[in-house]
Amino acid sequence: MSTSQRIDVQSFLNEQPFSGFQWGIFILCGLITMFDGFDTAAIGYIAPSLLKEWGIPKPALAPVLSAALFGLAAGALAAGPLADRFGRRRVLITSVFLFGLASLACATASNINELTMLRFVTGLGLGAAMPNAVTLLSEYCPDARRATLTNAMFCGFPLGASLGGFLAAWMIPHLGWRSVLVLCGVAPVVLGLVLIVFLPESVRFMVARSWPARRIAAVLSRISVTAAYVSEFVMSEKVRTQSEKGGLGLVLSRSYIVGSVALWVTYFMGLVIFYALINWMPVLFGDAGIDPRTGTLIAALFPLGGIGAILFGWLMDRFNGNRLIAVGYALTAVGVFLIGHAAGNVGLLMLTVLCAGTLMNTAQSSMPALAAAFYPTSGSATGVAWMLGIGRFGGIAGSFLVAALSARKLGFADIFLYVAVPGVIAAIALLVKEHAHPASADAEHVEHGAEIVGH
Repeated sequence: MSTSQRIDVQSFLNEQPFSGFQWGIFILCGLITMFDGFDTAAIGYIAPSLLKEWGIPKPALAPVLSAALFGLAAGALAAGPLADRFGRRRVLITSVFLFGLASLACATASNINELTMLRFVTGLGLGAAMPNAVTLLSEYCPDARRATLTNAMFCGFPLGASLGGFLAAWMIPHLGWRSVLVLCGVAPVVLGLVLIVFLPESVRFMVARSWPARRIAAVLSRISVTAAYVSEFVMSEKVRTQSEKGGLGLVLSRSYIVGSVALWVTYFMGLVIFYALINWMPVLFGDAGIDPRTGTLIAALFPLGGIGAILFGWLMDRFNGNRLIAVGYALTAVGVFLIGHAAGNVGLLMLTVLCAGTLMNTAQSSMPALAAAFYPTSGSATGVAWMLGIGRFGGIAGSFLVAALSARKLGFADIFLYVAVPGVIAAIALLVKEHAHPASADAEHVEHGAEIVGH
């Protein structure tokens, strides 16, 4: 067969059927997000046991509940630029090993201060893993299915958080709270070994960094053998300027800054809600007279609702993603408010938590796909990572918010009213992004052959 002179990588991905090789990447990245969600939420599920065993007051839980979130923010902010420079694969594998080993160390903690420090280290790995999993998968997706596939993969996070709740409800009474942290550590370490063998580097990153054509062809030939005969690869990008900036310089550039800030605000507010509820619902339900095991099971329903993001991904591939997700956040505010008025009926409370969680996690899980589509390859990992990293401070704020509200002796319903407000703010921020960067304009100003790999 003759050697083709060049092909456009994204056009190649758009034209080929979604291969088993790409499904393998989807599964591996989905497992990373699932273990990330499991580990991130675990501290909330073991919180009642910590209160009992170590004899500490509820406000003293705030530092350990938020320690991983500080690490998540730091890990994400650092990992994005590193991945745009050194590659998604290398940073991703390192981060998975880091949060796995740190979780194992958490299981040996003997006091709240030790656990707080080790949860921060765990958070560094967790924060670095998530944005790179999102970015790597999105860069192997065809344009027409990118949001659907990315959202479906990101569903691993709320599913992992929910699974952690169900497992914790069984494990803690039988094996103790430390067993939850042991499982959070062993599973990622095993996955990390699998990633070393099977996870490829992002093909779009390889093109952008001018890797040898034979290495790119070797990867793309696993999608279609026709790529094996190509000697040169190019890549089309959606760009708004002719700037050579990449990484953080691009994310903060005049062409992207309004959209970047809007994404940060939205994700920040979403995580205020998520962590305020996932960390504190078991404790708040206990205060409302619900037994600890039932409270943990009900709280586990909240992240389970993230499977709705698959539907949102399908809709985002066809309609305006900014407006769609904004509606999701507005409805989230309504759902969270209603949780505060359902404590007297366990059945109604379960239904309300599930519905609110579906709305919340559907909107939040759709954000990485929205961010990945907003930036070109030279800044994609940084753009997604900084949204996730800055957003993690919202998780910290959410953890301290409920602690502060509890310290002021606010009632059950009043606490959920305050937690609902960030959903409204998130919806407004996305409408601002849509006004500044209309979705219809994203398809314009395409520069073909922006990156070329020579022989």
